[in-house]
Amino acid sequence: MRRVLITVFSCLLLVCFTSGLALAQAQKKERAKFGVDQRAASAQRVNFKPSTENHRWSMVMPWSKGLLFYDIASHMADSIRLASAGRLNIRVYAAEELVPAMQSFDAVSQGTAEVGHDWPGYWKGKNEAFVALASVPFGLDGEGYNIWLYEKGGLEMMQELYGRYNLYALPAGQLGQEMGLSSNRRATRMEDFKGMRIRTVGWYMDILNNMGASVSPLPGGEIFLALERGVLDAAEFSSPAMNYPLGWQDITKYAIQPGVHQPGIQCAAFFNMDAWKKLPEDLKWIVDISARETQLWSYNWINGLNAEAINRFQKEGIEFIKMDKEALIEFRKTTKKYLDELKAKHPDVNKLLSSQEAFLDEYAVWREARGGAAPWPYETYIKGQILE
Repeated sequence: MRRVLITVFSCLLLVCFTSGLALAQAQKKERAKFGVDQRAASAQRVNFKPSTENHRWSMVMPWSKGLLFYDIASHMADSIRLASAGRLNIRVYAAEELVPAMQSFDAVSQGTAEVGHDWPGYWKGKNEAFVALASVPFGLDGEGYNIWLYEKGGLEMMQELYGRYNLYALPAGQLGQEMGLSSNRRATRMEDFKGMRIRTVGWYMDILNNMGASVSPLPGGEIFLALERGVLDAAEFSSPAMNYPLGWQDITKYAIQPGVHQPGIQCAAFFNMDAWKKLPEDLKWIVDISARETQLWSYNWINGLNAEAINRFQKEGIEFIKMDKEALIEFRKTTKKYLDELKAKHPDVNKLLSSQEAFLDEYAVWREARGGAAPWPYETYIKGQILE
């Protein structure tokens, strides 16, 4: 009987050990499939050699030299020149130097220049979906754009849309959240925006009009005078670091936050497709990696400058105010209704926004889990401000 019990017990141990080993192997196999770098396999087998010929390209854009967007475009050209040891030299032309600002898209598409830099929303007249690649009210922030573009199929959608116009596109400049409205009227509630004369562009213009504001898409160079003369009550134009040199602090009183109209400012570099296809493989990789480096650098650079700009604004008397929570919720509802209408009218908008919204839903669990660890200064945190 004892031998039988020992045998049975030994069998049970063997079964448990075998089951445990099989489970461990299954778990190990499952973990091995998680987080695969898709580029790794191709990088192990490089089947091309460094090219020797030199290439001289031109880059056009809608940016003047006074805007930090120009510096971001120049940074990418510099990175390409450095990494290629000068074999690919891209000469940067500001707006109007080679082609008019808003003709840069067509100039590259037609081959007048090989490269362009942009905020994709400028091309909404060609296809409404370009705005989704630039910034969406209450949409993706800087972190969200990076993940969506590089990990969730956004880059492929960007390249497909630009590709219809004989262009090859790469993300090349993420600037994070914009500043809110520079204003001479204090506005924190939904009703405060009714009748306000505001300068903005794109989808935000339509949304504010739906809220009862009176919105004009004035060019950037005309905003100061319109604010000074009282033609406008408020205006927005990019990041704090770009706003401060414009001098709006001399003619406005308030900065209405947050910049929900553009949680993430996404720029792109686009290349004439024929020129891109002729480029040697090693230089294509240099361009791709330089664009990614520019995407990272621009976010760090501009946000560091933004903090300095906010300090300067406050020292010069600008009062930073925030919209009420109730106003933000109602603003969000108005935005949702508007975007749903756009999706119903434009298949390409539906495709891009549905993809972004699916990512936001998927990513929400991590946002929730990590909440409460916002890196506020010590005194701020212990007073109860634990969320960003």
